[in-house]
Order: sequence, then structure tokens, then C-alpha cells
Amino acid sequence: MNEEEYFQALIALHQGLERQGPGDKEFSRQILSNLEGLPENPQIADMGCGAGAGTLLLAEKFRTNIRAVDFSRDFLDELDVRAKQEELDQFIETIECDMGKINWAPKSVDLLWSEGAAYILTFGGALKAWRPLMADNGIAVISELSYFTDKAPEPLKEYMKKMYPTIKSESGNAEVAKALHFEVVDILRLPSRSWWTYYYDPLKENIESQKGSKDPTMQVVIDETEKEMQLFEKYAEFYGYSFYILKAK
Repeated sequence: MNEEEYFQALIALHQGLERQGPGDKEFSRQILSNLEGLPENPQIADMGCGAGAGTLLLAEKFRTNIRAVDFSRDFLDELDVRAKQEELDQFIETIECDMGKINWAPKSVDLLWSEGAAYILTFGGALKAWRPLMADNGIAVISELSYFTDKAPEPLKEYMKKMYPTIKSESGNAEVAKALHFEVVDILRLPSRSWWTYYYDPLKENIESQKGSKDPTMQVVIDETEKEMQLFEKYAEFYGYSFYILKAK
């Protein structure tokens, strides 16, 4: 199994879903309603947008141009279809590229949004790559898998050492952000119920439809995903997605 085959199986398992990771429209809407200091028509980017759950919310809220970036044309095509269905396509530009190698003009982004995608570059790697794009006092809202405690159970830590070795506590990620010239405005935790309602439960349906696949790579992806669900069900009080609201300084 090579990396390309793995990612293609992962994409296939998530196709058709509103979300490719944990999130909650109402939770995100509340964050957006409380942001301060944005210009009247902000320049907005959604990094690692997937099929565009966040992008569509941003377009609905701000009615201005959103640059939606993802490495998967399959997900971007889904976003294009949904944008047309919701009559928001005039606000959305889909861009297929490596979100760690964006060559936009410096200080060209007033609001940077990224749900569950920064891990691909690591939290610090994403902030380092995106910081030059941020306008003075620009806002970044980035969700990142984080420990809620410094005393996580050993089975959870062992799992993370294998699956996400760079995971940090919220305070650890806050220090990373500060070192990369961001002010930490707030840190908000995505409710654990949102993981199930808007991500895991719909994903279970896709898993059931793919269990008859003879593709060994797909079976690996399914096994890993089910183990991930079991882990979250047992240890949700110790970790989850934290939304870091950051201001470029």
C-alpha cells in the first residue's frame, strides 16, 4: 500500500458526506458572529476545505469572495455543486493545490479558516506557512486535535504516538502560535456530541457501504476509522478538536 492509494481510499470513504472531519455548523456560526476587527468585505481563505462545509458557511455569512483550497479535486467538485445548489457559487473560488505552498501576495488574507486540516502540515507548520499571508491584525480560526489535559491515559497516548505524534495540549499549541507571531484570542472546544451527530454517524453509513470492497487499502482505512471511533467513545473527555482564534501580530 502506497501513500497515494491510501489517500484515494480515504477520499472515497468520505465522498458524499457534508463533512470530512468533526465540526458543527451552529458552533462555527457562533464563532463567526463573535469575531471582531474584520473589514467590511474581508478577504477570506478556507484552507483544507474538503467538500466545503466551512466554505459555504463563510460565503453565507460574509457574501464576499472565498478562496477554498484543497488537494483533492474530488472534494472541490463536490463543493462546486453544493455552492451552485445554495446559490453561493459567485462567492467561491475553488483552488486545487498544496495548502503549505500558497504563493499569494503577502498580507492578502483578513480571515483564514481551517477545520481539521492543519494537522497535515502540523499545527506549527501550518501557522508558519500561513502567517505571511495574514493581513495586519488578520484573524485565523483553526481547529486542531488537542489534549484537554497533561495527564491523558496511557492507551490514548500510545495511540496518538502512532497516529498523530505531534499532538499537543491546548496550552502547548497556544505557545506555538505565540512564537509564530499570533495573539491567542480564544480557545473553544468542539462539543463531543458534534463529532457523532455531524461526522461519525454519517461516516458509519459510508463504512457499511464499503465493507464489501475487495480493495485491501480500503479495508485498512475502515479498520483505522473504526478504531478511531472506539477510542473517541472511550476517551472523549481527554481530547478533541479545539478551535484556536488567533490574531496576526
